[in-house]
Amino acid sequence: MSSIPSTMKACVIRELGDADVLKVEANYPTPSLEAGKVLVRNEYAGLNFIDTYHRKGLYPRQLPFIAGQEGGGEIVASSPEAEAAGFNVGQKVAYMSFGSYAEYTAVTIEKLVAVPEGLDLDVAVACMVQGLTAHYLVSSAHADLIKPGEWMLIYSVGSGTCQWAAQMAKARGFRVIGTTSKSKVELAKTVGCDELIVLESPPGARYADYQSIDIAAKVMEITDGAGCKCIVDGVGASTYEISLACLARRGIFISFGNASGAVPPFPVLKLNAKSAFVTRPKLNDYIADPEELAWRCADVFNWLKEGQVRVGIDTTFPLESAADSHRFLEAGKSKGKILLSI
Repeated sequence: MSSIPSTMKACVIRELGDADVLKVEANYPTPSLEAGKVLVRNEYAGLNFIDTYHRKGLYPRQLPFIAGQEGGGEIVASSPEAEAAGFNVGQKVAYMSFGSYAEYTAVTIEKLVAVPEGLDLDVAVACMVQGLTAHYLVSSAHADLIKPGEWMLIYSVGSGTCQWAAQMAKARGFRVIGTTSKSKVELAKTVGCDELIVLESPPGARYADYQSIDIAAKVMEITDGAGCKCIVDGVGASTYEISLACLARRGIFISFGNASGAVPPFPVLKLNAKSAFVTRPKLNDYIADPEELAWRCADVFNWLKEGQVRVGIDTTFPLESAADSHRFLEAGKSKGKILLSI
């Protein structure tokens, strides 16, 4: 590792707060190579809403820490265990591991995938959190309570993870109702939903106005009164009651995000009216071992190669503008994946 510098550029959080706490430091210690890991020289880091939750302390991490949990680049050092697993110096990889807003990241082989030939590195990085989250949402989190040909409601199909989820749900054979704001309707039309509910986007508002249309009534009209067997809801506080109202009998409400705020506690008796199910999943439990990670990545990469799923890179910010990238994300401006170039 003699050619690897002892210090590096990294975006470090030393106190919790708004985007201003994201500070790029020029001489942060470069991580050392440990058993079972590789050292990646990053070319890109991916931006995700969970990064803002870590920054604010909603999902606590020990201070100080390097922001980010998704990246990709070239392996510059590999442990014997990593070499035995097929990860060698010079290989292009994408990963999910804390500390990606930096020039170098040490990554355990359980969170690492090789980037297949013919797939651009920025696209592979974009797949790791949003793509794999979408995959588990439409493939596993519903616990097979929805079957091909049945209705799934997915919010916010004009941006982020749910752009992916709508396309993957169609690839799985489900009928999809999507919601979108008027400001993102043209993009939302491209993801293949069977039905699209278009909501008002008030001037200056960060998100669509979920009260501008009676979503539950519209869903019941579309489904002939049956409702949806599965609801994929990353919005949170603004939509959870709508989601419960849209469920079909023995349907499942998947609450996976807090874009408008966390879902408050609600009595389990609310589920009784339709014998409904609810889950609040997280990605790490659906990539619990290398085999599961490899399966999900193979599906996503193949769908991309076959054109069944398309990924849009919205904006790429330089690492030095990490604070601006968070402001852009939290303002609801993105219509695709946001990356940092390292």
